[in-house]
Amino acid sequence: MIALFANPEQIGHRAEGHPERPERVGAIFDAIKAADLGLSPEVAPPVPDSMIASVHDPRYVAMLDRTGDAGGGYLDPDTYITPLSMRAARTAAGAVVEGVHRVLDGTVKHALAMVRPPGHHAEHAQAMGFCLINNIAVALMAARTKGIRRIAVLDFDVHHGNGTQHSFENDAEVFYASTHQYPFYPGTGSAGERGAHGNVLNVPLASGSGDALFLGAWENKIGPALAEFHPELLLVSAGFDAHEDDPLAGLQVTTEGYRELATLIKGWAIEHTDGRTVWALEGGYNLPALGDSVVACLEVLLADATVSDHRVDTAGDRGYNSGSPD
Repeated sequence: MIALFANPEQIGHRAEGHPERPERVGAIFDAIKAADLGLSPEVAPPVPDSMIASVHDPRYVAMLDRTGDAGGGYLDPDTYITPLSMRAARTAAGAVVEGVHRVLDGTVKHALAMVRPPGHHAEHAQAMGFCLINNIAVALMAARTKGIRRIAVLDFDVHHGNGTQHSFENDAEVFYASTHQYPFYPGTGSAGERGAHGNVLNVPLASGSGDALFLGAWENKIGPALAEFHPELLLVSAGFDAHEDDPLAGLQVTTEGYRELATLIKGWAIEHTDGRTVWALEGGYNLPALGDSVVACLEVLLADATVSDHRVDTAGDRGYNSGSPD
């Protein structure tokens, strides 16, 4: 069973002409409705500031509140805030936290928070990359309050999740894994970034890599490392901007590539975490591709709880990282 979350407050987080816009969430739920998946979104309460403070400097959060209250504006060339943005950010993080609670109390196996603004670029005291509050990082700390220690974050956004990595790179009980276009924004995520305890695995990919190299990285590199880590919970930073139709990047992943990745993630969850996953929306800026890709992942998660033995054909993937400067 799946819990699906939205934050209607996201409508107030908008900047004219910006690709990170409310219509992204609308496209997802329109696609879910058209696919007749039998899922309706729930609304979660905002995350309490005490939980945000487990990840972010309270002075930083106070600055965001003041800036929004003063009318908002751009915090950097990419990242904006409006008078309603912090309400959206708190409810986005709250939805991911509620997903963690539902999964851990056994109500559902999977929770998806199709919310915005996204979060994985947000640092301890810095907004960047369209992100204000790091939703996945806050949710991870919420899982800790429920007694879960060994947690894996799987990040397949086309951009490296610098904020999430920096939050946990010194924490031996967190495994962070990411595929991303490289070199590309934000400039982090080289293969040499391994974390203080070998708990970080970045697999940078060159523009144009496509499904075979993307899926080969997950199956051949990240999957075995995840098995060695023995996670109790999988958190997924679900960015769909690696799609071949996305206007902001060039990794050239297809909708079927995302379907196959969801199959891998579901199989790892069954193997390692009693089937438990929590997903949070990150990027994805072509609206039809975004909706179709989310539906593809949901169809996998909704299917009978058996691990598919369909494997990715990676026969040509020797040296799949060879296009990267690393």
